[in-house]
This record gives sequence, structure tokens and C-alpha cells, in this order.
Amino acid sequence: MVSPADPREKRPVNDTIEPVRALIEEDMRAVDAIIRKSLWSDVVLIRQVAEYIIAGGGKRLRPAVLVLAARALSYQGTVHRDLAAIVEFIHTATLLHDDVVDESALRRGRSTSNAEFGNAASVLVGDFLYSRAFQMMVSIDNMRVLQVLAEATNVIAEGEVLQLLNVHNADVTVDAYLEVIRRKTAKLFEAAGRLGAIIAGADHAVEAAFTNYGMHLGTAFQLSDDVLDYSGDERETGKNVGDDLREGKPTLPLIYVMQHGSQSDADLVRKAITSGGRDDLPAVLKAVRTCGALEYTRQQARDAALLA
Repeated sequence: MVSPADPREKRPVNDTIEPVRALIEEDMRAVDAIIRKSLWSDVVLIRQVAEYIIAGGGKRLRPAVLVLAARALSYQGTVHRDLAAIVEFIHTATLLHDDVVDESALRRGRSTSNAEFGNAASVLVGDFLYSRAFQMMVSIDNMRVLQVLAEATNVIAEGEVLQLLNVHNADVTVDAYLEVIRRKTAKLFEAAGRLGAIIAGADHAVEAAFTNYGMHLGTAFQLSDDVLDYSGDERETGKNVGDDLREGKPTLPLIYVMQHGSQSDADLVRKAITSGGRDDLPAVLKAVRTCGALEYTRQQARDAALLA
């Protein structure tokens, strides 16, 4: 597997993903068609928000993991495409709810759905996506699939609540933060890998391997995202630098500064997490860059990628 791109490099991120996407291009076009068809509703506002979400694009990484897993195991059916769409619905529903909770205004380089349509519409359309996903799960008529997706959805919700409990908490440990990542982000990658193996009829050992692959890949993805929040180009990442700090989220770069930085830098970061906001962002950026926090987090991402 290719390690996550170093955010300091000036090449497009797609340099590392396009050869992989080319392997499943036909499948992913079919997944997009299923997504569009399944998002239709006779309720106008649902259609408006859904079309806005689709127009915003997205990397479709979780569906891609599921399709790649199934194809790697020589699966020849089409159920993997429906499952990939379901996984994307669950992911998108979490994004809609997250943006409301975080009061985010920018995602993928444009206004979030809650900024465009309001919090109530975003929450309710997120609920619609969850319920539509479960309608599609039932139609697949596979109890193991239902078990995996129901459990994943529940664990993700727990992860979101854990993250909420950690907001403005400067005493969060590395282990506690990694647990949030495993539940909130890595769990759906994990489910995607497992589902690809399940529908391909893989044995227990192979299924476990694809499950662990997804979990480690999701962890690497989130850690890389943590780095980008303090080092990325807003034009490339599509979100505001320092959003995690504004929301009072103690991510790994900040935890590292508090544990290994100078006393003054640790005090600065602790204050910034506790109070939230971006007033201290320039000083925090300097702290995470000078004490090695970003390189440490990058290395943790690389290690997780190697485990995958």
C-alpha cells in the first residue's frame, strides 16, 4: 500500500490514488448511479440537499475499499456495488450531523449543507440517509451484512459522542484519542473491508485480514487529516486550517505538544483547547511545527499504513 502523501509535497494527492481507481472504474460508476437513484425522494427539500451533496463530490474511499476487497477475492456478482452505496450513505449521514455539531461552514471547498440549508434540514436529511441505507441493507437479505453494518453504525455513533465528550478537554491521552479514531473514522473503513470479504465468501482468516486492513487504513487516513488541519493548503483540503482548534478538539498533534513541547508551548495549547476559537492559531501553528508534532503524527499515519 502506498503511504499517505506528505502534506508538504506539492504534487496532487490523486497521483497516488488514480491507478487504484482505474482498477474499479466501472464498478465505481455503477456505485454513483445507485447513489443517485437511491437518493431520490418526492420530498423536495430532501432532493435539494441530496443533489447539493452529490454535486460536492467526495473521494468515495470507503466504497472503493469495499469494491477492491470484493474484486481482490474474485467476486463476480453486483451486490458489492449496492453495499458500497450503503457505506457511502452512512458516511455522508455522519458528515451532515458532524457539520451541525461542529458548526462547520466549509467542506470540500464550499459551504456545508447546514450553512446552505440550515441545521434542521441537515440533521433530518442525515436521518433520511441512515434510514435509506437500512432499507437497502434489508433488500440485500443477508443477515451477516446486516449485523456488520448495524454494529458499525452503532460504534460510529458512540465515537461521535466520545469525541463530543473530549471537546475542550486538554487532558485527553493518546490512547483515548486513538480510541475515538477507531470508533468514529476507522470503523466504517473496517466494515467496508469486512463486507467485501463476506460477500466473496472468504474464510474467517481472510475476512479478519480485510477487516484489519480497513481498520488500519482508516486510522492512517484520520491521522493524515489531523496533520492537514495544521499544515494543509485550504485551497487543496477544502476546509479551513485550524478548524479542529476552533472546535476545541485535542487531536494528536496538539496532544504531542502538551506532552513533549516546551512548557510555554504546552500551556499555550492547553489554553487554546480549553477556550476554543482561533485567536491563538498562529502561535499554535508555530508550536506544532517546531516541536516535531506534525512529523510525529505523520509517522503514526505511516505506521498505520504499513500495518494495513
